[in-house]
Amino acid sequence: MPDRRGAVGIKDVAERAGVSVGTVSNVLNKPEVVSESRRLQVLAVIEELGYVPNDAARQLKAGISRSVGLIVVDTQNPFYGSLALEAEDAAEERGLGLFVANSHRRHGKEEFYLSQFEQQRVRGILVTPATRDLSRHRMVAGRGTRVVLVDAVDAEDDFCTVAADDVHGGYLAIDHLIRQGRRRITILGGPEHFRQVQRRRAGAERAASEHGGVELDYVEPAEMSILAGRDAAERIADRAGEMPDAIFAMNDLLAVGVLQSLVMTHRLDIPEDMALVGYDDIDFCESAIVPITSVRQPSAEMGRRALDLLEDEILEGDQHQHRSVVLKPELVERESTRRSHLAT
Repeated sequence: MPDRRGAVGIKDVAERAGVSVGTVSNVLNKPEVVSESRRLQVLAVIEELGYVPNDAARQLKAGISRSVGLIVVDTQNPFYGSLALEAEDAAEERGLGLFVANSHRRHGKEEFYLSQFEQQRVRGILVTPATRDLSRHRMVAGRGTRVVLVDAVDAEDDFCTVAADDVHGGYLAIDHLIRQGRRRITILGGPEHFRQVQRRRAGAERAASEHGGVELDYVEPAEMSILAGRDAAERIADRAGEMPDAIFAMNDLLAVGVLQSLVMTHRLDIPEDMALVGYDDIDFCESAIVPITSVRQPSAEMGRRALDLLEDEILEGDQHQHRSVVLKPELVERESTRRSHLAT
């Protein structure tokens, strides 16, 4: 009964059930047009033969897939994990599947996955861009695969985008530290080509400019990881001269590394000796040995809104106009910035 390759096909089901191929197709795709007795008869044969519908072929014939690709820059960062989980939930509610790829912040790898998803004829691709070069993204979109940029706000008007307001987030962090009496603040950033880093720094500098007597020092680690945070904290602690009285780490992984180094190695009291603010508000911030004040990004909402933008673009077709959604971060205060006696 199966073909020579051993796979059971729709013709095999039709022949065993004594119906047409069209009837089997209706049972699978439009069961409401088939009588109940005939539907049960065909389903029994499908189960008997172990027939698996070729969903990919049906999607190509219909011209639209039920799969969505998501490319993130770092799956080890819980921020992107939260984003992916919410996008997956939103996709599942629509009967779609979400497939996640990790670019490791490498432009070449991001382009590779763009090509792979395009070749698989996915419904669309959600991307957290690793660099400013979006030429491959435009090529893919120009050939008909929708592309939505996530955690990106300064792209040109040829993509839908969703992101948090990083300038406002950087402002919140420094303004909070200043209001806690901190005046010598080290900003622990990241590679300058990261657009999020540039925007957060701009917001931090704006907050400092609104207050007098504030010194900002900027340190650029090679990457934004726990180990990089520990290394940066070691270098800060080994400096000659006056120590900073606060550190603003531009993501929570860096902040966790700083906390580990300063508390465990240098035996500094946080926040009495030094305040610490992170960014993203990953789950670990609340459960750390000293709970970390952090700027909370709406990562879950970003994932859902990105999927919404993709679906809107598909439904609106030629009438679609690209939109940019900017969400507001918020500062979550915890023990890492609450000292008993504020400086004057």
